[in-house]
Amino acid sequence: MSAIACLCTCPDADTARRLAGALVGERLAACVNLLPGVRSVYRWQGEVHEDQEVLLVVKTTRARLDALTERIRALHPYELPEVVAVDIAGGLPAYLAWIAEETRTGDSA
Repeated sequence: MSAIACLCTCPDADTARRLAGALVGERLAACVNLLPGVRSVYRWQGEVHEDQEVLLVVKTTRARLDALTERIRALHPYELPEVVAVDIAGGLPAYLAWIAEETRTGDSA
């Protein structure tokens, strides 16, 4: 099992809560942290933007990444939502096992 953390920014708290609830409810994530007050500066369509956002930190497994990515794309209001996956190199073994268990499906995980 390889645990990963995915980062995804949302335009507001309501969107962040909706996405987090769907991802956990559908077993695509074991846990999603919502971090309000993120200030993002980025280039989009040739212009520099600065926006207030909510950052999601999504704990899941590599096996669930494709399904997680597709679900975020389906639910997210942004044309190009951020989905950046980072390997979790280590951690409390029981916690990592919990991530695997909570994202397990009937045929994989």
